[in-house]
Amino acid sequence: MKLVIGAFLVGHALIHLSFLSPAPPRTAGGPEWPFEFARSWMVTGLNLDPEAARTIGTALAVATAILLVGAGLATNGWLVPQGWWSGLVISGAIASLATLLLFFHPWLVLGVAIDLVLLWSVLVAGWLPSGVQP
Repeated sequence: MKLVIGAFLVGHALIHLSFLSPAPPRTAGGPEWPFEFARSWMVTGLNLDPEAARTIGTALAVATAILLVGAGLATNGWLVPQGWWSGLVISGAIASLATLLLFFHPWLVLGVAIDLVLLWSVLVAGWLPSGVQP
């Protein structure tokens, strides 16, 4: 089960790197690319420079990926101490939430739900994967 939890955290981490990849070519009737920094409400509502939004988004996406990959590795005690697990999950989920809310697209609602469940599990329920030492 720890392998599944670790893989899930790594998968959730890596999907955030989609913000760093170029959008695929648009097709007639095709869906809109959900991982777009320029569509941020910070750009449209606050008149923030799109390049500044991209810098903020890139930093958040990279931080999310590093923190949640670290949490995934800590789940199984690979390269990262298991004692760091809770802190990495909490900080990774917060960075992820910030990314997804600042650059929101309706398709990203599942990621928001995942982050809220992670935060609730660790902060409220005090849950740790079996065998992980605090």
